Amino acid sequence: MDKTKKSEFKLIGLKLDNKTTNEGGKSSVDCGNLWQKFETENFAERIPYKLSDEIYAVYFDYEGDNTKPFSYFIGCKVKMDSDVPKGMDQLTVPAGNFTKVVAKGKMPDCVANSWKEIWSSITNRAYKYDFEIYDERSKDWSNAEVEIFVSANY
Repeated sequence: MDKTKKSEFKLIGLKLDNKTTNEGGKSSVDCGNLWQKFETENFAERIPYKLSDEIYAVYFDYEGDNTKPFSYFIGCKVKMDSDVPKGMDQLTVPAGNFTKVVAKGKMPDCVANSWKEIWSSITNRAYKYDFEIYDERSKDWSNAEVEIFVSANY
């Protein structure tokens, strides 16, 4: 786990309509359904002014710790002045301090297992904006690598 700083960035993509929670596996279903919509409707290809092909999944607007409701967003990084196409949402992730965790292994288990480790081991969490980055390394679902950035107080 590495400490790092990130600059502010803007995403265009899809936001979950309502907040979700980790209670009873609800977030797995809600976030999974949003991913399915994002993938099947080819949102990554339809987002204009993308700065890269990386896909970001962001957890934000926490009502407390990881047991409380939060918002979820999936999208791609764009220029700060990019217009948002009809039927899509935008999210600006503010600059901040983060703890970087790398999930490795079979998808999606490696990401879920990394979050379980984060919940039990990272004590300086800020519960602001946490995000995962999916790039070329995450394409092989039998041996994937996903970077997770957890907002931190330090």
